[in-house]
Amino acid sequence: MSKIDEIVFLHQVASPCHLAILADSIGLKTRVVSDIEQLETDTNKRCFYLVSQQGAALDNNGIPLVATQLVKHVPVALYEVERERLNGEAALLGGFCGLLFLEERMDLLLTGLRKMLADELWFDRPLLSKVFRHLVSKVEVSQDLTTESAETLEVLTNREKTIIQLVSSGARNKEIANKLSISEHTVKAHISSIFRKTQARNRVELLRWAQSFQSHLDLFALTH
Repeated sequence: MSKIDEIVFLHQVASPCHLAILADSIGLKTRVVSDIEQLETDTNKRCFYLVSQQGAALDNNGIPLVATQLVKHVPVALYEVERERLNGEAALLGGFCGLLFLEERMDLLLTGLRKMLADELWFDRPLLSKVFRHLVSKVEVSQDLTTESAETLEVLTNREKTIIQLVSSGARNKEIANKLSISEHTVKAHISSIFRKTQARNRVELLRWAQSFQSHLDLFALTH
């Protein structure tokens, strides 16, 4: 994700938005709005949106209705989320960047926010693994690749294929860096290259791409 100019919080309850206050205190540019109509986007800015579950109209999965519309156009995460009221799998598959739960410590919330601003997904590891296994089980992977698909796999370097495997397992950038003995900056550069080659816009789309070629990536893992 390119540099974020502003973090926009949709906070529809009367209590203060503590996460916005904390983000502002460490130098992040923030804006808190309480009305959906104030969410009109500025095309000259690169904004990241956080929508509170509290006080919002929710769909059957516990996802704020306004968030399901926003996520089609801009990066969105959910905060002040109550675990028992939200279907995390639906949020991940819906393209959201992450979930910040109501009961979590402020330092952990801030870590999650920073990770998402750095273009990492912020979901529980078990949820990431569950969704990935679900995607793999539902798709019959063809052994005969189209020419275009074969070319995509061909242009990926061995290191990039390894990183795709690690991303698919739910590993975050720091964990990938430690596993491969490289810097987080190098990991980010590899992931940017992978996004470009696979035409994925984020990690959710990369997961969907990877599950289509899981058998071929598994074969690579076994032979390298």
